[in-house]
Amino acid sequence: MTFGKSGPARYISHLDLARALERALNRANLPVAYTHGFNRRPRLQMAAALPLGYTSEYELADVLMVERVEPEMARQQLMARMAPGIEVYQMADVPLQVPSLQASTVESTYVATPLDPVDRPVLAAQIDGLLAATELPREREHKGKMKGYDLRPLLLDLRLLDGVDPPAIQMRLLLQPSLTGRPDEVLLALGIDPLACRIHRTRIVLQDE
Repeated sequence: MTFGKSGPARYISHLDLARALERALNRANLPVAYTHGFNRRPRLQMAAALPLGYTSEYELADVLMVERVEPEMARQQLMARMAPGIEVYQMADVPLQVPSLQASTVESTYVATPLDPVDRPVLAAQIDGLLAATELPREREHKGKMKGYDLRPLLLDLRLLDGVDPPAIQMRLLLQPSLTGRPDEVLLALGIDPLACRIHRTRIVLQDE
């Protein structure tokens, strides 16, 4: 499933997004496989969490069915029961033997648009400085403790988009287990408050792409 999250859905967490998808699957009368036990849930797995407040046009999820359904028919049935702000663009057959989505992600692309006025030449110089750096020491919280790490290897590309006003920053970040670049950390390294930006995911790349 390839889907997007926008509008009112930007204000729901990753967990609530999963629950919204599960409710839609429950109501869509599709032959979905369920987990066992007292609290049965649809067999659903998403590729990567999207932070609260972010929007996206490229989220990925796997849904296990007990029998094959025509993908476009399944998409239409699901959209008829979907919560506002979540749009399923495409559904497709995937072989059962392929690795899980979470184990297959390679990188993700975001576009961040500052809400406050910025000086484009100054911002361009800051971006050049980050790309020229050999290391970018940062800290992030992990299990209640601050842990140091190097942001630079997680930053694959960073640029200002041409012909866009106000200026928008496109960033390609590593998205692998234990090696995930975060847009908010890149913005902080640029001296920009992430809470004063619109952050939008435009792409997730998998290993076989």
